[in-house]
Parts: sequence; structure tokens; C-alpha cells
Amino acid sequence: MKVCVLSLFLFLTMGIQACSTDDREQDIADVSYTGQTYAVRTLELPSERDGMHIYGILYLPEGRAGKLPTVIFSHGLAGTNASVAAYARVLATQGYACYCFDFCGGAPSNRSDGETTEMSIFTEQADLEAIIENLLGQEFVDAENLFLMGTSQGGMVSALTAAAHPETIRGLVLLYPAFCIPEDMTALFPSYSDVPETYYFRWLNIGRPYFEHLYGFDPYAVIGSYKKEVLILHGDNDSIVPISYSRRVVEAYPSARLETFRGADHGFYGNNFEAAAGFILEYMSEHLNHVKSRNR
Repeated sequence: MKVCVLSLFLFLTMGIQACSTDDREQDIADVSYTGQTYAVRTLELPSERDGMHIYGILYLPEGRAGKLPTVIFSHGLAGTNASVAAYARVLATQGYACYCFDFCGGAPSNRSDGETTEMSIFTEQADLEAIIENLLGQEFVDAENLFLMGTSQGGMVSALTAAAHPETIRGLVLLYPAFCIPEDMTALFPSYSDVPETYYFRWLNIGRPYFEHLYGFDPYAVIGSYKKEVLILHGDNDSIVPISYSRRVVEAYPSARLETFRGADHGFYGNNFEAAAGFILEYMSEHLNHVKSRNR
């Protein structure tokens, strides 16, 4: 089935990281681009968690009135809001309100409070929950159509958050979600007592809090409480998070769809990004709560 999005995608997204996956083989050349588009305006909207400032940017479709379906984007380890901004711009041109933010302690260069040595997937879940609460209080947000989307570590955090708030989250999109984290981290240090105060891992210093609650933690046992359909995008040549982890994720959910991009590594560029954006827009369109949205 062809995915209809907009012809503008390549201009917006060339050179920006993205990703995708499916146990069905996809022909990424079979993606066409059409449809009405909106100009996009941006504005800063901060959030707060336990007295800590969370920096965030809204991407809004110019001229679209009323309550809007809203997507919250969570970046990966050592990333920032800019890491997922290309997706936000694409979706905003199609009428979605999009929010990108910096996790507290998520990267040395981010604009939120917190140190990287204080960050963990669980502090990031708390950040995301604070953002959800903030956005649900905004007039432009359609509370019946609130979606989460996350890349890599942000994908795992989004999955845990959706499982904790299944009635609030309308849909969930995971891009190469890093469900390898518990296994990778506990393999480095056999017990929590072995963990040093700081450890340099994949581009940044992390601290003992990152490891603290990973021992014995089974994310697959947690995420299944989210019953709505989940879209997972993953490359079959991912050198950081092997696609086998997403195949396990599919089995953990009552309803999940895995799209595989042949030859793609941990992130997509160019045509792969374009195709991933198409799958995301198709999923959003299929899962909007149109009836309740019209009645609001």
C-alpha cells in the first residue's frame, strides 16, 4: 500500500537522522508524496520536573485553528531536541502540533537542567510524564489524540511511559528503540556494587543512577500493558541496537507492527528518512480519534 505524505520531505530531511523496520520487506521507492501542507511556526514552551527546567520547542501548523492532534518526540542518548526536529517539521506541515525537548541531563550540549551523570531511563520517563501533564493543559492540544514517538533510548522511554499511561496515549511510534539497554549495561558490570561513579559510554559520561534500577529489570514485562497498536521502525543493519530487540518488542505487545528497512543502520538518511516519515504519517492518520475530536 502506498503511503501518501508530501513532496516536500526530501528538502526538509536530507541529511537528518531517522530510521525504520519491518518483517515484511518494503520497497522504499513505492512511497509517493501528495497532500495539503501548512507553513510551520515554532515557539519555545518550557516544562518542569521536580524543580528542574525542561527546554522544549513547539512546531505548529500555521493557520490551523482549534485543538490539534499532538505528538511528543523523545530523542536518544546524547541527543537533543534537534535530533528529532525534522520529523516534527514534517508532521507539522500535515496539521499536527509537535513538541521536541531536551531530556534533563540528556547531553552535555542540551538546554535543560541536570547532569548526564544523574540521568537514567527512569528520570527521562519522569521528564516525559511532566511534559505530558504540561501539554494536556495547553488549549491547542487535543487530549483525545496525544501520541508519543521516540528514537533509540527515547523510544524505550516512550514505551515505558505509554505503558504507565495507556488511557492517555492514543498512539506510539518507536524508532530503533534501545531495548538492549538493560542487557548491555548489566553486562558491563555484573552487579550494581561494581559500577563506578562515572563511566564514559557512547559519547557522554553517565553515572551510577543510570545503572541503579536496571538489574533485574524486564522492560518486556512492562510494556505489554499498552494495548493499542504500536508502530516500530528499525533497520536490519543496526550496529548499536540489533533488530532482534524490536522483534522481541513486537512479541511483548498485544498489537504491534514492525517495519524493516533493508540495510539501514542506527538512523536513517535521505530516502530512508522520507519513507519512515511516510509510515509514521500513515499510522497517525489511521489511529486518530476522529469522532471524539470532532465532538470537542
